[in-house]
Amino acid sequence: MPFQLAPATLLARLIVLVIAMPVHEWAHAWSAYQLGDDTASLRGRLSLNPLAHLDPLGSLLILLTGFGWAQPVPVNPYRMRIASRPGMALSALAGPASNFLVAMVCAIPFRVGWLNYWEIGSTTFSLASVLGMVARVSLGLAVFNMVPLYPLDGEKVLVGLLPHDAGNKLLALRPYSPYILMALIAVGGIGLVLGLLLRPLEVLLFLL
Repeated sequence: MPFQLAPATLLARLIVLVIAMPVHEWAHAWSAYQLGDDTASLRGRLSLNPLAHLDPLGSLLILLTGFGWAQPVPVNPYRMRIASRPGMALSALAGPASNFLVAMVCAIPFRVGWLNYWEIGSTTFSLASVLGMVARVSLGLAVFNMVPLYPLDGEKVLVGLLPHDAGNKLLALRPYSPYILMALIAVGGIGLVLGLLLRPLEVLLFLL
């Protein structure tokens, strides 16, 4: 059987690709700019234009699997007005925070009763199914990006929060972190963590 995606799923992932992913990268650039670093701005990344941010392979994976990546925003923490590690942590945190904000906006019609939460995941093409899936993918991107392994945002956030010596130890793992991350994905460890965290977040966002 050829690989197929339900129209609602494909549209939801396309919305994530052209809205949520550019917002994520713009949030990195905007927060760095507010802290005094104009590196991303000078390279045209302080923009919501998807063409300024999207990566061909990462974009394809978003459409096929719901997870992918955009081009990383260049940030120079040494140009910021605050200490480099806290500054980098704030800029890194802005990306996942923007994904969570996108999910919150998508959840508003459900919270006020305009749309039915139980239609999310339905094969029927509807506004509820599309918005619900946009919210789910956005939440997934937010949580995944907070995994504290380089090159994900969570590693930079954690380095900024840890005492200096502990942060150095985490930075020392950078050469190995991508391999650790790929191994955790391969054995299902990342999927297990996402599953444990996403369901409570989804209930909180849509129902409580």
